[in-house]
Amino acid sequence: MNLDSFKASLDSVKPPADIGDVLLALWHEGKGDWEASHGIVQAANTPDYCLIHAYLHRKEGDNWNANYWYTRAGQSMPKVSLEQEWENLVRQFLKG
Repeated sequence: MNLDSFKASLDSVKPPADIGDVLLALWHEGKGDWEASHGIVQAANTPDYCLIHAYLHRKEGDNWNANYWYTRAGQSMPKVSLEQEWENLVRQFLKG
């Protein structure tokens, strides 16, 4: 699977099989279901989960909380658009 096929899967009712929780969180967020995505990433505090958690709070407009989670992930808030960050994250975790 690549970014284009992942994005195309957003037209489906169900996510692609066996994509793992991090990509599942990004899939739900890509469909506009912030709550479902947030529920997934709250389940663990690994750097990957923290990075998605940070992105979600950035998207929500809560930059203080986003910075907390970026720090937990060992990163800083990116200086790209939210759309570009989402695509970068999908690419990163598809390679995973």
